Amino acid sequence: MTAPRDIIRFDIIIADGFVLTELAAVTDTLRLANRVSAVPPFSWEYVSIKGGLKSSSSDAFVTTHPIQDRPDADYMFALGNSDQDCPDLALQSVIAKYLHRHANVYLLAEAASRYIKDSDSDLLVRTTHWENSELMSERGKHVHTSNSIAAQDGKLVTCAGMGATVDVMLSVIGAHVPQATKLAVANILLHDTIRDFATSQPFLGAKGAGTGDQELDHCIEIMQANIEDPLPIGELVGVLNVSNRSLERKFQTMLNTTPNRFYRELRLTKANNLLLNTTLSVRDVGLACGFSNGFSGLYKSYYGITPFALRKQRRAAQS
Repeated sequence: MTAPRDIIRFDIIIADGFVLTELAAVTDTLRLANRVSAVPPFSWEYVSIKGGLKSSSSDAFVTTHPIQDRPDADYMFALGNSDQDCPDLALQSVIAKYLHRHANVYLLAEAASRYIKDSDSDLLVRTTHWENSELMSERGKHVHTSNSIAAQDGKLVTCAGMGATVDVMLSVIGAHVPQATKLAVANILLHDTIRDFATSQPFLGAKGAGTGDQELDHCIEIMQANIEDPLPIGELVGVLNVSNRSLERKFQTMLNTTPNRFYRELRLTKANNLLLNTTLSVRDVGLACGFSNGFSGLYKSYYGITPFALRKQRRAAQS
């Protein structure tokens, strides 16, 4: 059904493997804004390159229509899908089509990093999810991205996606509805703080996902910043100016683990991400995560499978 001309129209571009968190953030923010407005101001349509049924990474399904040759939307949102190499995220011509029609274009997570990679860095400011920035760097694509949750360059906005999509959507609807309406939507979503675009992403931003303990959070930030060349715990406690015993007590009380085990798990988690999303050799993955030797055995003891077997299993699943 064609929306009336005074309705703000959204095209939501979906590829197989799309992230359901991002779809819900976009559509539920619009749905709630319509619900609390006297006259619903927004409409949206799910679209894709060829149309048809699309499956999310969590096995939810959405029916899409083919993207029009002359799109008539005010906004276009392209969702991430956990794979920046996905052919359906090669949207250069589609993005140009929407921009030519004066639409506001928002690219989330992998859709943003794919555009950044394919556009040969023509954006003045750009961002994507911190994981995608790391992957581009590991693959030798040294593109500077900001660490903000969103970055605007004219009518094109690149975004971190995931939970930050709610903040982005609240900003978008705030341009079309009274601020009281925007706050009402945020309240219904139980979103107590609306972050602006310049806000740093939590994990590799100004601060990590907090435990509420300042010393413990600082320790975790230092660990996150020193994955390739891990610091000895004795050096960490010196930087933090706490005793070894005090730090162990904090980790045990707050996280039910030890500093050494937590640090090792951080590095193994990054290693797993690199194994699944890059073509780096197993040895280079180990070195990038601070394991100069014994990486395969340690990985197997933690994940129950060797890095080589994991990659073989993943290739078989994708063939």
